[in-house]
Amino acid sequence: MEAFARLLYQEIGLDPASIGMPAVERAVRLRLAACRESDAEVYLRRVRSDREEMQALVESVVVSETWFFRDPKAFAVVAERARQTTGKLFFLCLPCSTGEEPYSLAMTLLDAGIAPERFHIDAVDVSDRVLAHARTGVYTRNSFRGRDLAFRDRHFTPKHAGWAIDPALRKLVHFHRGNLLDDTAVPRGRTYDAIFCRNLLIYFDVATQRRAIAELGRHLSSDGLLCVGPAETGLLASYDFTHTRISLAFAFTKGKPIAPSKPAPAPAKKRVALHPIPAKPRPATVAVPPPPVPAPAAPAPDLSEAVRLADEGRLEEVAAICHEYLRHAGASAQAYYLLGLVSDTANREEEAATHYRRALYLDPQHHDTLLHYALLVSRRGDTTAAQALRRRAKRSTEPATP
Repeated sequence: MEAFARLLYQEIGLDPASIGMPAVERAVRLRLAACRESDAEVYLRRVRSDREEMQALVESVVVSETWFFRDPKAFAVVAERARQTTGKLFFLCLPCSTGEEPYSLAMTLLDAGIAPERFHIDAVDVSDRVLAHARTGVYTRNSFRGRDLAFRDRHFTPKHAGWAIDPALRKLVHFHRGNLLDDTAVPRGRTYDAIFCRNLLIYFDVATQRRAIAELGRHLSSDGLLCVGPAETGLLASYDFTHTRISLAFAFTKGKPIAPSKPAPAPAKKRVALHPIPAKPRPATVAVPPPPVPAPAAPAPDLSEAVRLADEGRLEEVAAICHEYLRHAGASAQAYYLLGLVSDTANREEEAATHYRRALYLDPQHHDTLLHYALLVSRRGDTTAAQALRRRAKRSTEPATP
């Protein structure tokens, strides 16, 4: 199986440790059965020489789960920027999976009053299978999550056991197969006003992440937005990108911020009493203090404010809010998760692990904790634990069966 793992790494940059060797083994077994082949060595030779079979193996191993308006703030931010500009706008979704993300972007732009002729959306993936699904534009219940589904009434019509996207809207997204790492992702020379590349970088090793981020920067316009997944914001901070500090958008621009120079502090003014006036003596009185009034208990701080501050990188304030919340309200998975994030960002790994474990003790399905803890243990070399945590994170987003 090591040979198949190396082949997948060479083909699409997939780090086997990010999904686990069992996932690679399952994909190979599926293809062996489909090809009616029992000898893995014979199949390996076929994969190396047959592009169609290589593509079939890739599609068996690639995870493609997504849904409409996942992390919706990024779409709103891009639409607002579009409203403030003129001229043609270009957007890229990569990987686009089964199409929910680029269609969400198109719906947001239309609902914001952006004329269809003003924007162009490219949607790219390595899998022909998911691209075929995306082009049909028909989706089942699993693609519609959350309470606000008004967009479905505006842009879809019921069809069989699902919903079909409006044909005019479907034509606004241009799907094609491509790979960010081999220069087939976008037309040569095209740059984008916004790129959505969410939850891809976490499946690469460090060297491949570096290549991928360089490619994304090359395809992003000078003032464009790069939107990544929540678990990937720490990666971008290490490269030539600047966090926009827009809460819950997970968006970056190119270039590092320039720290403003601090003006020299003005010399302190000394107060000089030219003619001191002695205090006028007052007759002594005996003050009777009023009975003490107990101070009202301070309410617990709002953790949503801590989330906003965390996305803006104001980590000391996040920690203060979380500690205050725990003191007033008691144990909280969200508070411990945010404390773990603060420690993780400061490279205090053992402290971060402790906070993450406390969060998962209180809420074993806390999705963000599972993802960030998986990244932490993966960095520490425990790939088995990282794989288990990622599987739990994936299950935590699956809708409950009735």
